[in-house]
Amino acid sequence: MKNKSEFLECEKKYVFYVLMLIAGYYGVYTFTLKGGVFCNAQTANFVCFAMSVGTGDIKKVLYYLIPISAYLCGAIFSEILPNPVKRSISLRWETVLMLIEIAAVLFIGFLPDSAPVQISQITVNFICSMQYNTFRQAQGTPVATTFCTNHIRQVGVQLVKIIKHGRAENKERFLVHFSMLISFISGGIICAVLCPLLSGKTILVTIIPLLILFFDFLYADKVKENERIEEKPRGH
Repeated sequence: MKNKSEFLECEKKYVFYVLMLIAGYYGVYTFTLKGGVFCNAQTANFVCFAMSVGTGDIKKVLYYLIPISAYLCGAIFSEILPNPVKRSISLRWETVLMLIEIAAVLFIGFLPDSAPVQISQITVNFICSMQYNTFRQAQGTPVATTFCTNHIRQVGVQLVKIIKHGRAENKERFLVHFSMLISFISGGIICAVLCPLLSGKTILVTIIPLLILFFDFLYADKVKENERIEEKPRGH
């Protein structure tokens, strides 16, 4: 088992818990207020896309292509940009991504409620895809930060392994994945409570945790982990 200090700041478990909370928040926000589309992941959108193709509803085919295409572009950009960003401004891509996400949230939050929902859908899909492709392992445990499917599977897998073998590493992984689910659900609950009160500006609440992560990463890049700036997070 690796010592906690061996992991980069952007790999710490708490970072992933915060990102999962934000992801749950995004999911409720886009589904409730922005056209009933899930922007954290694309399985549901692909199902709806397939049904639309099967029924010949071209309008809906094009509608669901929008979030799918935005997600694809996010993955492409997050794969291309990290090294150029690091070379040009001596900051990790994870730090810059938090700043991009803050800017995106501000943009969405100050859109008028009458603006086409596709604008928000594209933006959230794009940043969720970049986040999913960027944050891959929480202190050595492979995780996803924007959806729950693998966490549910891993809770079941690790529970069986705990019963069979009782190993500490299985207990730790069980707790990580279970905590990710709790974080996601908590974010969704908070957003569901706030949506009727704040309407389109509900998303601005996520600025708080995003700023916390940004300044934490910035301090790590410039002070605490400056000599490790070229080191890649696990999973990349």
